[in-house]
Amino acid sequence: MKGKNLKEFIEALEMLEREKGIKKAQMVETIRAAIQAAYRKNNGEESEGIVEIDEESGDMRLYVEKTVVAIVEDTNTQIALEEAQSIRKSYKLGQIIKVEIDCGGFKRTAIQNAKQIIIQKVREVEKENTFNKLKESEDKLVNGMIRRIDDNNNAYIELNGVEVFLAASEQLPTDQLYVGDRVKVYVSNVQESTKFPKVLISRKNEGFLRKLFEQEIPEISEGFVEIKSIAREAGSRSKVAIYAADENIDLIGVCIGNRGVRIKNILDEIGDEKIDLIVYSSDVKEYVQNALNPAKVEHIDMLEEKMSRVYVPQEQFSLAIGKSGQNARLAARLTGIKIDIKIME
Repeated sequence: MKGKNLKEFIEALEMLEREKGIKKAQMVETIRAAIQAAYRKNNGEESEGIVEIDEESGDMRLYVEKTVVAIVEDTNTQIALEEAQSIRKSYKLGQIIKVEIDCGGFKRTAIQNAKQIIIQKVREVEKENTFNKLKESEDKLVNGMIRRIDDNNNAYIELNGVEVFLAASEQLPTDQLYVGDRVKVYVSNVQESTKFPKVLISRKNEGFLRKLFEQEIPEISEGFVEIKSIAREAGSRSKVAIYAADENIDLIGVCIGNRGVRIKNILDEIGDEKIDLIVYSSDVKEYVQNALNPAKVEHIDMLEEKMSRVYVPQEQFSLAIGKSGQNARLAARLTGIKIDIKIME
C-alpha cells in the first residue's frame, strides 16, 4: 500500500486517534488481524498470512511462508525452485521463504469481512475508552450538563461527553432542574455491561454529602479531619460524624468556617436539608450521646454490644426522638448502635 492510498491510510489512523482516542498502534494491530482474517477467508482457514506494517510510513505487505520444492503439490504451502529463484537467486530446495501476496487481490467478500472486523474493533475500543473515562469519575463529585428531562422528571446529564441517567428518585426533593443547567452529581458506581457502561449517579447518596464536605473543607481533603460516618435522609436532615487526631483542632469551627461560609456553601447545594455536626468518640456512650444532639442526655446504659438505653429529661424526650423519630433513627444509623430512649424518672 503506497502513494495516495498510503497517505489516506495514515490520515485515517491519525484522525481516529484524535477524534476517538484510539491509539494508532491499536489500529495497526487491528488492520493486521483484519488482513490475516481476509486472507484466510479467501484461501482457506488453514492458510496463514504474515502481515508486516510500518507504523511510521504505513507501508503494508502480506507474505505467506512457502517451502521451495522441485515439484509443487500444494500451491498454498509450496513454491517451485524456478519461481523462488526469480524472486532471489540464492534460494535453494527445502528452504522456507516468505512470498509477498498482493493485498488487492482478495475477493470482495474477503475485503468486506476485513472491514467488518475493523469496524467491530473500533466499537470495542470506543466502548473501552468510554468505560475507562467514566471509571475515573467513580466515587467523585462531578459537574454535568443537563441535556434533557423526560415526563417522569428523570434527567439525562452529559458527563465527559457521555449521557448519563439521573433518576428522579436520586434527586433531592428541593431540586429544580432545567435543560442547559450545570449540576453536581456523585458517581457512586461504574460497571461494564454488554452494550454500554452502567453508571449510577445521585444527589441523595451519602457519598454526595461526603464529597461536598471534602470539596469545601480543605482540612478534610488534606486528611487533618476525618469523616467517620454519615447518616442522611436527603432533603430533610443529615448527621455527620467528624474526628481529628489532633485535639487542638476545633472540629465544629473548621467545618462551619469563617462567618459560616463553608457550611453555607454546602447547604446552598442541598437546599433545605439540615446538618448536625457530631464529634466522633471511641467511647461508645459518649458517641451515642453526641449523636443525639441537640437533645441533652442524662444517662446511657449499654445493654449489649450494639444496643443502648438512653435516659433523657422529660422536656428533652421529644427532641431526642425527633419528628417522626428522625433524630433517634439517624443517631442509630450514624453510630451503628440501637438506641432505646426513655424518660429519666
